[in-house]
Amino acid sequence: MGIEEQIRQLEEEIKNTPYNKATEHHIGRLKAKLSRLREEAERQVKRAGKPAFAIKKEGDATAVIVGFPSVGKSSLLNALTGAKSEVGGYDFTTLKPVPGMLEYNGAKIQIIDLPGIVEGASKGRGRGREIISAVRSSDLVIILADPFNLHSIDIIRRELYKGGVRLDQKPPEVYVKKREKGGIKITSTVPPSLDERTIVEVLREYKIHNAEVLIREDVTIERLIDGILRNRVYIPSIVAVNKIDLYKPELSNVLPISAEKRINLDLLARQIYEKLDFIRIFLKPPGGKANLDEPMIVRKGSTVGDVCKKLHKKMYENFRYAKVKGSSVKFDGQRVGIDHVLHDGDILTIYS
Repeated sequence: MGIEEQIRQLEEEIKNTPYNKATEHHIGRLKAKLSRLREEAERQVKRAGKPAFAIKKEGDATAVIVGFPSVGKSSLLNALTGAKSEVGGYDFTTLKPVPGMLEYNGAKIQIIDLPGIVEGASKGRGRGREIISAVRSSDLVIILADPFNLHSIDIIRRELYKGGVRLDQKPPEVYVKKREKGGIKITSTVPPSLDERTIVEVLREYKIHNAEVLIREDVTIERLIDGILRNRVYIPSIVAVNKIDLYKPELSNVLPISAEKRINLDLLARQIYEKLDFIRIFLKPPGGKANLDEPMIVRKGSTVGDVCKKLHKKMYENFRYAKVKGSSVKFDGQRVGIDHVLHDGDILTIYS
């Protein structure tokens, strides 16, 4: 029996098994096995050497537009960035990624129009694995639908989830330290919903028989598996519904837009900027004045070392110390090290 057939049978068994305390450990083992088989299927595809999309990342961050064919992804890219992605009234006009650059509030944000995604993408349908691989390397996902196919939003979320993309989530606080012997020791800092037997069953599916396990959240089976594998990507997302000039349905938690009529594109650009968690750092050369007109744009949580790397690798290698003025230090001009975390509006002087 092939891997895809095993996956299909496991999905069917999980679907038909009622979830309760008596079946929890059994379902946990099935879901762990399903995840393992999907990983193996993905490895087989990579070994086959199928070409991935070649995307050169530029700018301060990269956002990808993901949607069914003919929802207006190319029109949106062109309207946001002035790019020249081909627009057509038929499916699969875009056959390869097309980049453009959105400049907003001092940030340069690369926007990429990806080929249309379809149901079954996580299994390789319609170059789905290449599309999901491109999504995994992005900083933001823009899910685009049209008002006549709102069901596509849930399908896209589901296909990305199966491809290891976790939208609008944080990594699970599950830590596994393998040992040579001693069995499995589980420590939880919160009252767990999963019993130890279920946790052990999931670990054994991944051939983990001796380990210290620390759990700092009330995990589900899925979050437990994600914490064990540590190969998921966690990316923020925006959901936009295009073509509202043709029909405007009742919507919640999505942004209604029209790329053709340029309706709400300013709101979309602002949401893209805000979702990327940018901060502005002003550079001040030693003995000089800070350039307050041209901030460096970095992501929230960036360190002095991250700024050095962005400037030049030699700046990082030859770093001595830095001085900071702003909210990240106790007093202006405080001397800091390479691991100091910067805040929005900080003025930074690097000595190397």
